[in-house]
Formats: sequence, C-alpha cells, structure tokens
Amino acid sequence: MSEKPTNSGYPVTDFRKLTNPIVDVRSPNEYSQGHWPGAINIPLFSDRERELIGKSFKKESRLRAIVNGLKVTLPKIIKLLELIKEITILQEDNKSIRIYCWRGGMRSSAFAWLARTIGIKTYLLKGGYKNYRKWVLNEFESNLPIRLIGGRTGTRKTDLLNYIDNEDIHVIDLEGIAHHRGSSFGSLGMGQQPSTQQFENILAESIDKFHESNAVEIWIEAESSNLGKCRIPNGLYTKMKKAPILEIIKMKNERVENLVNVYSQNSQTELKDAINRISKRLGPQRTKEALDAIDQKKWSKACKAMLDYYDKCYEYELKKSKNIDSVDLSGLSLKSSLIKIFKMNLNPL
Repeated sequence: MSEKPTNSGYPVTDFRKLTNPIVDVRSPNEYSQGHWPGAINIPLFSDRERELIGKSFKKESRLRAIVNGLKVTLPKIIKLLELIKEITILQEDNKSIRIYCWRGGMRSSAFAWLARTIGIKTYLLKGGYKNYRKWVLNEFESNLPIRLIGGRTGTRKTDLLNYIDNEDIHVIDLEGIAHHRGSSFGSLGMGQQPSTQQFENILAESIDKFHESNAVEIWIEAESSNLGKCRIPNGLYTKMKKAPILEIIKMKNERVENLVNVYSQNSQTELKDAINRISKRLGPQRTKEALDAIDQKKWSKACKAMLDYYDKCYEYELKKSKNIDSVDLSGLSLKSSLIKIFKMNLNPL
C-alpha cells in the first residue's frame, strides 16, 4: 500500500491493513463504552474536560472550543510525548502509530501533530471511531455459513468448540467474548463483561478473521439473544436462528459431573444468589432443594434440582428448529468427540 501524507485519513479497510499500534485519543468514558480492540487509550481530554469543550463549541464558537482545548492540552504536552514514545519504543524501524478520535477531527489531528514533532509517522482513521462502528455493524449483514452447536446444559459445548483445530472451521466463542454463559449462573467465574458495543466490536473482528481465513464454516454455540448484558446483534442472530444445529447428547450423570467441576469453585453465596434469581421459574420446592444442597455442599444434588428446569427450556427452544443433526458423545474425550463428529454427514449449510 502506498503511503499517504501523514495528515490524510485512511478508510477503515486500509487503516486495518496497517500493523502499527493504534491510539484512541477520546475520553476515558468514550473508550470504555467501546473502542477498536487492542487500541491504547491516551485521552487528550478527561470526561469533564470533553464535556466543557463540547459546550463551548455549541454555545459559543468553534474557535472558542479550540482555544479551550489548547488551554487543557498544552500543560499535558510533555506527558503526552512521553506516552507516545513509550508505545513506539519496541519498533526498531519505521516508528509510526495509527490514531483515531470520534469523527477523525481535531483531537486526532492535534495528537498526530504532537507525534510528528518527535519524528513519529501518523496514520489517521478517516471518519474516526464513528466510521469504524459502521464497519462493525456491516459485518453482521454479510453472508455467513453458520452451524450451531446445541445441547443440554452440561454437555461441554464451549469446551468442544474451543478444542477444534480444523482450518475449514472458524469458531466464534460468544460466551468467551461476552464473559457470560447465558444462564442465571452465567457470570460466575467469568470476569467483568464488556459493554454491548465492545462485544459487537470484538465479534466483528472475529467475523473479519473468518473472511480472511480459508475456513468454509463458522461454528457457534446456540444461544439466546442475550448473554448477560451483552446482546447478540440482530443481523447475526437472525442468521443463527436459520442455521442447522449439531445437537450434542451426553448422559445425565456426566452432565452433572461437568457442571459440578465448573460451578463448585464459586462461593456458596454466589451460587445461592443465582438460584434465587430464577426461584419463580424453579418453583418453591426445587428452589429449597437446591439451596439446601448448596448449604450442605452437595453439589450433584444441587445441579440435579435445577437440570429439569433447564432441560425443559432447551426442549422448548429445540422444537423451533427443524434442521438438526444429533450425536451421542457420552463418555468420549474432546478429541474422540471431534473424530466422531467429523465422520458424520452433517446437514448442509
């Protein structure tokens, strides 16, 4: 790709082909709501400063906003220059960075000017983060050859997906991206969830990796539309509902053992809170059985008290699908399970 002048903006498709570090110069709150995955946040303004400068732009003038912006930025110049040097220190040749702000305007241009004063090349994102978000949402509208992996709770669907090492199959781990398993217990041990916007950004990047790969199918675990506070984009979820399903079957005792291995590591308080969140759907008897079992650390009994409820939910959802392959993987390791699956003549996409 030929290099454009350093003050020119690159379209998203060209900007992403570059390999230089990416700097997001928006405020911390803007960054936390959503950002280009892997971007480093070096804000020109704090959240409060951005608010005040924005008000001066609307109520006074563009010139007044620029003056106020300079008053805020000038005292920070030395620190900003040190941060710019830090992110380029590992680059031996062609020291350069990619930069974006919200619309590709004053903030990114000002930051680029600072970087160039110390000899660092800069590449700006045309249209800024706003343009990147358009690219993200467009990724979910592309044609995607999806196959869903379904099965009752405890069949290790996620583990199976993450064990796949096949160049024809691109795996998207929705639960891993969302840091949530989708049930009332879904957040336990999964860490802090990203915002829905950031969930979409990471998901779009994974879809782009599929387009760049030699894979011919995308395998995704069958999910409801929400994984905690993260919502699967409508464009993708519509395709998932139409996709063929590979149903994983395992014996109940094996499923219980798998669930105990996953959830018994969490505190009794967390487990009881998760049960209380679905107490109305479990009913008073099953709720009491599960809570008592947790108090006594009888993990298998607690799982069995809830499995009937989750199995009924699964059966209800399964009835909505017609294009289903089923495979019994009871007692098989992940490696043996995949060998068995790959020998099947699965329904076409």
